[in-house]
Amino acid sequence: MTTDPGTEVPTDPGAEPAVDEGPPATPLLAPRDGLPPVVETSTALVAYADALAAGSGPVAVDAERASGYRYGQSAYLVQIRRAGAGTGLIDPVPLPDLTAVQAAIGDAEWVLHAANQDLPCLAELGLVPARLFDTELAARLAGLPRVGLGAVVESLLGLSLQKGHSAADWSTRPLPEDWLVYAALDVEVLVELRDALAEILEEQGKTEWARQEFEAILAAGPPAPKVDPWRKTSGMHGLRNRRQLGMLRALWQARDDLARRRDIAPGRVLPDAAIVSAVQADPKTEGALLELPVFRGRANRKLVNTWFGALNRGRELPEDQLPPHSRPGDGPPPVNRWGDRDPAAAARLKAARAALAQVSEQWSVPVENLLSPDLVRRLMWAPPRPADAAAVAEVLRAGGAREWQVELTGGLLTEAIAAG
Repeated sequence: MTTDPGTEVPTDPGAEPAVDEGPPATPLLAPRDGLPPVVETSTALVAYADALAAGSGPVAVDAERASGYRYGQSAYLVQIRRAGAGTGLIDPVPLPDLTAVQAAIGDAEWVLHAANQDLPCLAELGLVPARLFDTELAARLAGLPRVGLGAVVESLLGLSLQKGHSAADWSTRPLPEDWLVYAALDVEVLVELRDALAEILEEQGKTEWARQEFEAILAAGPPAPKVDPWRKTSGMHGLRNRRQLGMLRALWQARDDLARRRDIAPGRVLPDAAIVSAVQADPKTEGALLELPVFRGRANRKLVNTWFGALNRGRELPEDQLPPHSRPGDGPPPVNRWGDRDPAAAARLKAARAALAQVSEQWSVPVENLLSPDLVRRLMWAPPRPADAAAVAEVLRAGGAREWQVELTGGLLTEAIAAG
């Protein structure tokens, strides 16, 4: 149907509005400068460090681990790119000390996506940023609906990244060429992405928010060791008593010791499901243990003494050494119990969550990025007395809230406490 330029075409009120998806993304298939050789000798490392020092601007950084294959979270490839230096693919297996790269970067800004995932393994190699821009966190603050690297690159740069190797065994040697291409492309446009996100944050008045968030990541340092990591065993909720928990802990520890010695992911040594099933079956002989699924395999038949010995240790533990049903915590009880235990606290939390949801929508920032949900629960369960704005702000700061978060949420949380 043809209409005059000024004529408004009637529309079906029940029809879905048309969505302009824009032009299709351009596939990013190869590094613009070609795939560089892997840096795996001291000579090549010094040469690339010199190039980095002569380069300019922010430094894009990424790392590939072998999660699910190796014990721990060490890096098995480090990717770096800087204007004037190009991309470096560094193999940290023969080069575990990258302080030469650290010195070459100096105080230049690092650009990473989801920095918390990579900073610990990079620190093991001597790489620690002085300044940081996290593109994943910036995308959250900017209100982007999807914050994965591929989605953000496609949304803001109109490019599509390769997929398929993020969960690969990066301890493999030699690394396949298509894996190296994938790895190089992860830092190919990271600085351009940083600039696009910085522009959006500036337009939205959130530049200072981002700066405080990035500084908080740097100030946090390495994560604290996990307490009772065996309690993360998948399926352990089916265990009924402390004796079973003691047996599970002993078997988990035996698996962890073996996995560490062999540098194999614990789940590849013995799956969580096998640990739980062995505890539930409570076999009284090695032969009975070998009748269970998984334990029938050749590898576990050779280890039957290890596994059965661990079960016996847990079975014979004195009562006072058995683990409690749950680890004592210093926080409030589960929220679903608040209504019975403290109705006023439940009312405060409901009011706080409603107010935070409104602010989240107003600023297009996920609620969990406005303020730590755990901090909100702690404040609503045990508010300061008197609960004035200054006292609430002090509790928030003590709990790790940044100043922009305190300014944005302190008043509404004070009101939520008063309402309860």
